[in-house]
Amino acid sequence: MPARTRDLTPDRSARHLFGSELRRLREDKGYTLEQMAVALASSKSSLARYETAESMIPPDLPTSLDTLLETGGLFVRLYGLAKKEIHPDQFRRRMELEERAVLFQEYTGQIISGLVQTPAFARAQFILANPKATAEQVDELVTARLSRQERFGPASVNDLALVLDEAAIRRPFGSQAVIRDQLEHLRQLTLTPSTTIQVLPFAHGGHALMGGTLTLMVLDDGSRVAYEESISTGTLIEDRLAVQERQRSYDLLRASALSPQESGEFLKNILKEYG
Repeated sequence: MPARTRDLTPDRSARHLFGSELRRLREDKGYTLEQMAVALASSKSSLARYETAESMIPPDLPTSLDTLLETGGLFVRLYGLAKKEIHPDQFRRRMELEERAVLFQEYTGQIISGLVQTPAFARAQFILANPKATAEQVDELVTARLSRQERFGPASVNDLALVLDEAAIRRPFGSQAVIRDQLEHLRQLTLTPSTTIQVLPFAHGGHALMGGTLTLMVLDDGSRVAYEESISTGTLIEDRLAVQERQRSYDLLRASALSPQESGEFLKNILKEYG
């Protein structure tokens, strides 16, 4: 007896609408899941989970679907909405503003920023944070993290400036190979024109931003917002004077950090410790 097709709920979220449209248009074109999997170099089980919204859509799938199903960019547009739903509601406003950011500045004290993590490093972090998570849950979290990096790729017109505490650089996640690849990725980013990475060494001592993560964004209309994050909570700050106060703290910290060139050499020296 053939397996029962699971009912879809397109009115539940953009992600569910994406899956519903995927099934509808796939069937209209006469594709089985097996045939579509071959055409997209994917797997039947993965496509089935995308249709039922059990798994988050990978960033490269929407364009391939629009080409295969001749949908004129429908899936790219739906993905733009669906990827914002990966994150908890309390972060959704931040995600909406992040989409508009033309300059993104961030200080992280204990862990490398998710905007510059490699997939393997992100995976190791998520597994450590929740050892009971299933492989599919971890895959979804990694996909969500990588989707945030799309705005700041090598060809992006947006600018990314990061100050990373030495503690974040030296704290290992995953195997030595994972750490080595992550450090090399950071070192390579110090050479790109749209990304600035500076390391704040232990020798600097204490400072005003210890104990959390600060993100500053300049939006496409010139306005500025800040976001402070602790272990489990985040606060979005849109008041102009409050944002200026945090901008001053960040600027002072950046001035005390190693230069981008010195930071690249710093990372190179740490890399030697990993062979």
